Amino acid sequence: MRLPSTVVAASRRALRREVARLVALVLLMDGVFIALYYILGLAARGDRVRLGYTILWTALTLLVVLRALSRIRAARLRLRGTIK
Repeated sequence: MRLPSTVVAASRRALRREVARLVALVLLMDGVFIALYYILGLAARGDRVRLGYTILWTALTLLVVLRALSRIRAARLRLRGTIK
């Protein structure tokens, strides 16, 4: 059974929107963390503080990426279901 092209187009737009959201969130998060690094003067702090900051940055980025990738996967599965 073929679905109308509007349904497929809407599913593709949803997939593109999720990918764009992933890129935007990662760029925003990186911008915030880079700005905080300089605002808080972490370059002059000890190694442990910088390491902790890096671990926090990495962990939060990982959470954002994993959540976004699960949404992208769901959108791809919906798209696959509409094309068949």
